[in-house]
Amino acid sequence: MALGPEDHHCEWRERAEVLEGVVSTLEDQVADLKRGVAAVAPLESQVTTLTSALAKLQHELESMKRRLLGPKSERMPSIEESLSSEPADPAGALERRRENAALKEKLECIRTIHRVSPEKRRCPKCGRENLRPLGEGRTTAVFEHVPERFIRHEHVQEVLSCPCGEYVVAADAPAKVVDKGRYGSGFVAHLVTAKCADSIPIYRLEKEYQRIGIPIKRSTMTDLFHRAGELARPLSERNLVLVARDEVVHADETSIKVIDAGKCRNGFIWTFRAGKIIAYRFAPSRSGTTPKQVLGGSKGTLVVDAYSGYNVVEEVSNRERAACHAHVRRYFFDALPTAPEAKQALDFILDLYRVEHEATEKRIVRTPAHLELRQEKSAAIRERFKAWLEAEKPRHLPKGPMGTAIQYTLNNWEELGRFLVDARVPLDNNPAESALRRVALGRKNFLFVGHDQAGRNVAGLYSLVATCEAHGINPVEYLSDVLLRVQTHPMSRIDELLPQNWKPLARDGPTPDTAAAVAG
Repeated sequence: MALGPEDHHCEWRERAEVLEGVVSTLEDQVADLKRGVAAVAPLESQVTTLTSALAKLQHELESMKRRLLGPKSERMPSIEESLSSEPADPAGALERRRENAALKEKLECIRTIHRVSPEKRRCPKCGRENLRPLGEGRTTAVFEHVPERFIRHEHVQEVLSCPCGEYVVAADAPAKVVDKGRYGSGFVAHLVTAKCADSIPIYRLEKEYQRIGIPIKRSTMTDLFHRAGELARPLSERNLVLVARDEVVHADETSIKVIDAGKCRNGFIWTFRAGKIIAYRFAPSRSGTTPKQVLGGSKGTLVVDAYSGYNVVEEVSNRERAACHAHVRRYFFDALPTAPEAKQALDFILDLYRVEHEATEKRIVRTPAHLELRQEKSAAIRERFKAWLEAEKPRHLPKGPMGTAIQYTLNNWEELGRFLVDARVPLDNNPAESALRRVALGRKNFLFVGHDQAGRNVAGLYSLVATCEAHGINPVEYLSDVLLRVQTHPMSRIDELLPQNWKPLARDGPTPDTAAAVAG
């Protein structure tokens, strides 16, 4: 039976109603989905924030575990092996052993003869007792430590008078570190070296001297130390001037506690290094005032980290800033636990150091050939490194360990490339950081300085001791001589007394003859 028009109309109306219901359902679902999306959007932001915070906490946890439970060194076997590939030098090792043996032969020798005991002086075969010496005997050398000792050096000034009774004259009094003081320059030099070279606090020296029977009060030694700092100030200030004249200067700073009104505050010791000249300066703050005062008006390159306090140097001098690859490497090394791909960055930096190692082997360091080698090999490594950094940057959270390492490197990219235009510019600021190790070790042992002037004295004496050691000079011998001479030496010739120019002045010391004459 055929359907009429009304039947078709009813059928289409039913279908429309069904479709309207479907559309209504879909609209409701779309609305629900929109509401869900709107609710998820802030959650995505929270997830991103939480993921970044989690990565940061993981990074901090790994760093703390390494500092507390593991080795603090950043060294890796692959890097150490690759940079220590220089073949052994048997001839050089033999020469060093001979030099060490020669030094030991110069030591004071005490000879003790051990006699054969009476019961062994009879021959068990024939019974004879008249045994004869066989050669010079067997000699065995044993090196012993003799505890430090003090001597009392009596200075006797000759006094002459004229028979007329009108004229009396006395010999000049010997020079002293402290007028009317009872301690000589040798003791003061030992005191300064113990604290500034060996990081031994004065209270430990007080205990040591007590053990050997020479009680010296801690306050007395503190006064002598600061007197030495005052006498040495012209020398340490002169070293700062000479450092500023160099074309390439390394700089760094570290904190040290200062007692202030019964509580401690932070002071800072800055180091400025040019070759073997090492200078320190104390400042009550970490502002850029100190590098500005030291390097203002100079020219050349300043090798530092990314601390903004050094920005002022570029404003007051003609120095360009060079960044430190060791700092870059440290950032990527710290990111390794949460981002294994950081190993690729370490490999790029390793390749740069391999080029420097090659220059050392060829003995062309700081020459035009060294610069040519850098431009040939290091420049290509840097290009690959930067391409890798830009490719990796979008894959990591900006505030995460890896993102921070990448951003730090890119922010300092131009400064990191200074070594490609000047062969004298090194890859890192390790010389300055090494110079601050003595400050860091001293900070652990004697904890603080009493006031700002004490900080200035410590920094000045650090300068002389560190420069002595860099030049292979015994700081005790140097200070024993210079602390007396600097009191009367012309300031126009002060450079003669700096460690790098120092020549000891022969002085009359106590001898058995003079001691006997005095006793007589």
